[in-house]
Amino acid sequence: MAQIVLGIGTSHGPMLVTETETWGARVPADKVNRHAWKGQSWSYDELVQARADEQLAEQVTRSVWDERQAVCQRNIERLADVFEEARVDVAVVVGNDQMELFDNSLNPAFGVHYGDTITNHEFSEERLKRLPPGIEISLPGYIPSGGADYRGCPELGLHIIKQAIADEFDVAAMNKLPKVETPHAFGFVYRRIMRDRPVPSVMVTVNAFFPPNQPTVRRCHAFGQSLLRAITSWESDARVALIASGGLTHFVIDEAVDQTFLTALRNRDFEPVYALGEAVFQDGTSEMKNWVPVAGAMATLGLEPHFLDYVPCYRSVAGTGNAMGFVYWR
Repeated sequence: MAQIVLGIGTSHGPMLVTETETWGARVPADKVNRHAWKGQSWSYDELVQARADEQLAEQVTRSVWDERQAVCQRNIERLADVFEEARVDVAVVVGNDQMELFDNSLNPAFGVHYGDTITNHEFSEERLKRLPPGIEISLPGYIPSGGADYRGCPELGLHIIKQAIADEFDVAAMNKLPKVETPHAFGFVYRRIMRDRPVPSVMVTVNAFFPPNQPTVRRCHAFGQSLLRAITSWESDARVALIASGGLTHFVIDEAVDQTFLTALRNRDFEPVYALGEAVFQDGTSEMKNWVPVAGAMATLGLEPHFLDYVPCYRSVAGTGNAMGFVYWR
């Protein structure tokens, strides 16, 4: 049977693939958008007022940005080293789609790709024009110049789908991607964690972001148990990595939520995460739901997490930005 030899949890946000001099490019959008924080919806100005005592101005200087970016890059490289050292044959990557593959006409709660090829092509000019401010400069971090086609793993993908159906998860089955671009959650893993030398992989999508069919945190944990059963019952001698891409809290950073989440991973007890309530897991913070299936599977296997770092990367005095996390299980 196949053996899970590695688990990885990594953030993937644009701040990780752009120079710090551009980190402020998203602030104009921050100022006009409403943001999820502490289970409610906030304007930028409301966040500035509510967080005035946190002295966040000290967190948004160029020197702090440079220091935290350097820490993040070291941790990404360490994860890439760990991946290479594990001699992985196949990877199952759990990430979310942000209307890159799907749209409101069809957006599954869970999806599994079982095709031969995963496409990661560059955006068209029309698509580029629709991107929010500050996003276009990040695209090379997710899509190589000229694009790329990666190998899927149809045999394992089908096995995961069959196990999911047996476990009463009604997953969407994809033998090719609806669009030619790979969601950035996956592109980051292929480019940075696998260093543009991807092993055959299965893409597993979670609708973390978009109502009305976002799976709950508890449901994501149960889905991870299904993934675990599928991989460990697959009749293969393959060495498999299970990788989570996303998180931690953003677009508004909440370090208390992050610490609750990371402590739950350390203790292999997710009840405190469930207790936070689904209202917390909105906007980018919902990407923690990509981690939960992987972390739950690793806990069931009895593997201890290696916490490389937690790095809150603030970009504004309102607390907007992305908290970065880097963890592996081996």
